[in-house]
Amino acid sequence: MDRAETIDKLLRKVMQDICGEVNVYFQPPTNIRMKYPAIVYKRDEIRNEQADNLTYFQHVIYQVTVIDSNPDSLLVFAISALPKCRFERHFVSDGLNHDVFTIF
Repeated sequence: MDRAETIDKLLRKVMQDICGEVNVYFQPPTNIRMKYPAIVYKRDEIRNEQADNLTYFQHVIYQVTVIDSNPDSLLVFAISALPKCRFERHFVSDGLNHDVFTIF
């Protein structure tokens, strides 16, 4: 199991622990039919810190989206309270509210 895979599983567990029994999806394929409310997350970026031509640390950054019909979803507040979490934007699509966060 590589480092990124371990981080993915840890992040999934944290979201399930904080948000309860909601639908959590990691990089869902386009053919999956999601159930709402849902949390969708994906690896967004890896930032390397380097010295002497070597990478000595990697920062894995995730994009987390809360999707809910309720514009004041408690999931939004639970995710926004996570350490190193930053709110990015809110939008509505197909009658569902999307709140997008970045987690470092």
